[in-house]
Amino acid sequence: MRFLLVAGLFAACSAFGQAYPAKPVRIIVPSAPGGGYDFAGRLLGDKLGAELGQPFIVENRVGAGTLVGTQAAATSAPDGYTLLMGGLANMAFNLGLHKDPRYDPVADFTPVALVGAFTYALVARKDLAQSTLREVLDFARANPGRLTIATSGIGTGQHISAVLLKRLAGVDLLEVAYKGAQPAYVDLLAGRVDLFFDNTTTARPFIADGRVKPIVTSGAVRDPLLPNVPTGREAGVEGLVLDSWMGLFAPAKTPRSVVQRLRAATLKVIDLPDARQRFQSGGWREISMSQEETAAFVQSEAQKWPAFLKQAGIEAQ
Repeated sequence: MRFLLVAGLFAACSAFGQAYPAKPVRIIVPSAPGGGYDFAGRLLGDKLGAELGQPFIVENRVGAGTLVGTQAAATSAPDGYTLLMGGLANMAFNLGLHKDPRYDPVADFTPVALVGAFTYALVARKDLAQSTLREVLDFARANPGRLTIATSGIGTGQHISAVLLKRLAGVDLLEVAYKGAQPAYVDLLAGRVDLFFDNTTTARPFIADGRVKPIVTSGAVRDPLLPNVPTGREAGVEGLVLDSWMGLFAPAKTPRSVVQRLRAATLKVIDLPDARQRFQSGGWREISMSQEETAAFVQSEAQKWPAFLKQAGIEAQ
């Protein structure tokens, strides 16, 4: 009798997974249109809708950085009809930036699949005397606080990259805070600030036309967008690695069969030639992990970066 009950439950779950999705699916993007979260969410939405036969509708839930949208996803019904674009910012950084984010990226979410990662590039004003990371660091050590580095919002990848460089290299760079990358570039191009860590995709056009010069990129390996630019590790700063990853997440307790169906469909659509081309042209690097490796990776990041932020003296608000 017990065997029949278990078998019946398994069959019911399997049937639920096969029937999924039976209605439109919502993908919450916890940031404004136009950014990396939005780009990935809309690309996945288009492709998953075609693959699974139901609309996947992107909903931009903006507020408090990425908090509002992520909180909304965390409290949604775990039925596979509300998903979240999750990444380094809302699945790791937020834990160290906010005293009460009102969600736990590990306990409240199940990773479906990571879809890609991008790096940051350290660029300098074009007339800066120093052209390599070693030269920059040697000058900074000899002249504490003389070199300035732009940052683009507390807790952003641009900001954390700068803090990571300062701590690992043991140098005093004067941080100049901006409200976004655009105003930072205004001063960088005008020579009023010396350095800036920015999304490599955004930085590349400025590098290509000689308005800034590249120093290093933040990836574990060289970025295909800037193949001639060394990584931080290659330039002599071990640990200077920051890959901004992103993927699709479901609320915890979403049926395993639904998660598996979503994962299979996601891995299939991001491997389509046009999807791969769009990701690559946007500066994204493919991530290949099993479901177990993905869960372990997210857990590791959710522990690593809040600890780093605390050690760096960045207080949770």
